[in-house]
Amino acid sequence: MNTDPLKKKWANAIQTIADLSKGDPIHVDPLEKRWAYVILAIASLFVAIIMIDALVHDINPPSHVETIDSARLHLSKEFAEDNLGVQVDGNGNVTVRIVAGRYGFYPKQVTVPSGTPLKFRWVSMDVLHGIHLPMTNMNTMILPGYVAELKTDFPKPGNYPLLCNEYCGMGHDHMWGSITVVAKEHWTAPVTTASKGDSDHE
Repeated sequence: MNTDPLKKKWANAIQTIADLSKGDPIHVDPLEKRWAYVILAIASLFVAIIMIDALVHDINPPSHVETIDSARLHLSKEFAEDNLGVQVDGNGNVTVRIVAGRYGFYPKQVTVPSGTPLKFRWVSMDVLHGIHLPMTNMNTMILPGYVAELKTDFPKPGNYPLLCNEYCGMGHDHMWGSITVVAKEHWTAPVTTASKGDSDHE
């Protein structure tokens, strides 16, 4: 089989590419250059905002994924009925555990102190839910099979409505609760203490 014609074609193609690479640089219109600079500046701004939020405001994605069996919440140590609501451990850390289910939050109302670091731990017993507290930065999704954890504090007393912001069925509009924030000096810590229940997590 005579391969000389094929070799010549490849040689010509390679030579053409080499000649083009040695030619004049591609002409870019000044207006296109300006838009390229604008796009680079916007991208750099977005990267800077993400870095500032991560390093200064400590806003980061979850460091790990914590799973739980949604069908056995009532059998778990941490999210058993007696362990829901506000709990204070031996070091004085305040943890709030709430279960979301169609169509309500359990417990429906909790009372927490103002000006105190709080850790909220949320789980779903059935479908996807969401939480939103107007006038605060508390907003997250609660996926069945996973634990959603938020850390926050309320600077001043007040009553905050707790709303589900993910459609979860026909009764979605009636799914709500409330978080009552009282002055730290007027808040009484619950008598019981939290049990960790970490052995139920993967």
